[in-house]
Amino acid sequence: MSKVAICPTCGSKSKIKEKDGEVTYKAIQDEEAFKKVGQMKKAMEKFKTKAEELQKELDILKAEKL
Repeated sequence: MSKVAICPTCGSKSKIKEKDGEVTYKAIQDEEAFKKVGQMKKAMEKFKTKAEELQKELDILKAEKL
């Protein structure tokens, strides 16, 4: 994951990269942020679905044990 900091020149949120001791700032564009948010939502939905499936399986195993 990229490092994010406030740009000292313009004050926007920016990705920072350090190469040979020189720090460069690249402003985060709205489109880029929306793309990342979309990716996060998809990942969270997959995680939620998997967690629900595992919970159902656990409930079944607990019921069989009793």
